[in-house]
This record gives sequence, structure tokens and C-alpha cells, in this order.
Amino acid sequence: MESLRMIENWPVPTAAAAVVRSDGSTAGSYGPTGHRFPLASVTKPLAAYAVLLAVEEGAVELDEPAGPEGSTVRHLLAHTSGLAFDEHRPMAEPGTRRLYSNAGFEVLGDHIAKATDIPFPEYLREAVLEPLGMAATDLPGSPAKDGVSTVDDLARFAAELQAPRLLSRTTLDEATSVAFPGLTGVLPGYGHQRPNDWGLGFEIRDGKSPHWTGASSSPRTFGHFGQSGTFLWVDPEAGAACVALADRPFGPWAVEAWPPLTDAVLAELGAA
Repeated sequence: MESLRMIENWPVPTAAAAVVRSDGSTAGSYGPTGHRFPLASVTKPLAAYAVLLAVEEGAVELDEPAGPEGSTVRHLLAHTSGLAFDEHRPMAEPGTRRLYSNAGFEVLGDHIAKATDIPFPEYLREAVLEPLGMAATDLPGSPAKDGVSTVDDLARFAAELQAPRLLSRTTLDEATSVAFPGLTGVLPGYGHQRPNDWGLGFEIRDGKSPHWTGASSSPRTFGHFGQSGTFLWVDPEAGAACVALADRPFGPWAVEAWPPLTDAVLAELGAA
């Protein structure tokens, strides 16, 4: 895809990307797609997928208690448990605010490990990574932010997010629809959003502005970005997903570079 050549002008040492169609085929790629990058918060959708599989397997339930008093697995996945960003300290009543929380995903990892008697990184590997052939992906630490992967592997995950084989379509549709609608909160790097919509482990674009996706991205677009310079989005209206990984931390360069790339990718797909 010609649009992906825009990455040549990114001020980063190394970057790679791929666009995946809804049928799982690759529309285009750029850079060293087998290079392993730290994912930062793009780890969260992978972790959430494992949690949703644990729900389908009956190991846990979305509405069972987990985290601070009054919180559930659903609250933790949707960043509405009330836990602080990086501290296991409640800052709000569950379900009242969208408080983006690494701590919440760490609580989720511990909760799944206790319910299944399997360490969460191993559960993620057995439930998600191995079935999808994501052999280059690893979780050496926190399920909130410590994943390591390649564009090739995340392209496999992007295909799964468009045509699920591991999860039921009903579960995935719920996870990529707004949970606890109307809640406000801060989208890291982009300020206060009213509303700040999320699904279960996935951020929902809706009408957010500013945003890391494109001006032409549909409101149904879902995904995640990471502070290590990484993103993954799926646009159901476009019938495609895009993965981009880089080795420069998120900052003004990404705010400027990512939306034009997304708009160019969507325009090229629409013209094909």
C-alpha cells in the first residue's frame, strides 16, 4: 500500500506496520514486520481477549466481584472500577467515572490466575497466542503494559478481531461496544473526553476529538494505542485493521503522524 510509505517520514529509528482486511488477508505492510517491539498498552487488548475467553470457558463471570468493593470483572475491563492509574487505590465508586487504570488490568491478571490456577502470562499464551500462531509474542510482566510482539503476530490478532475463531461473535461484539455509556474521563495523551467511551478492553472511537485515529475513521472503530509508540485499530465500516509499531515513545510526533496515516490508509482502501 502506497499510504504506508508515509511512515518513511516518521521521526523514529525503527517502525513497521500492516493493514489487514476483514477476510484476514494482508492489504499491505511496511518495514521489519518480524521485529519485536515493546507494546506498552497495546498489551491490554491481548490481555482482555484472554479474560473474555476465561468468561466463555466458565472460569469467571463478567459480573462477579473483582477489584475494589463493588467492582466486577466488567468494571475492570471497562476502566470503571475506580482504581487509580498505577496504584491499587480506589479513587471513585465503581461505574461512576472512566478512570484509565493499569492497576485494574493487573488485578484482572491476578483474578484470572487465581480462578484458573494458571499464571496469567501462561494463560494468555495457551488461550490466545498459541491458537493464533503468535509465536513471537510474550508477556514477561504486567498484563497492562509489558507485552512484546511483532507486526506479523499482531496482524494475526487483527484478523481474529474481525473474524473471531476463538471467541464467539456475540462476546466480541459486546466487548467492542460501549460499556457503561456516558461516562467522562481522560484519554491518556488526548485530554478529557465527554464521553470517554470504552468497551471491554478496547477503546471505542465514537466522536472523540482529538483522537489518535483519523478524521475519516468510523465511530465504530475500536482498538488501543501504547506509550511505546504503538497502535492497533479495527474499523468495521472499512472492513480493515491497521497495526503500527515503533521504537520511539508516544509524544507530539505521534499525535501529528498517526491520524494522517490512518486517513491515507482508509482512502486507499476505499479507492481500491
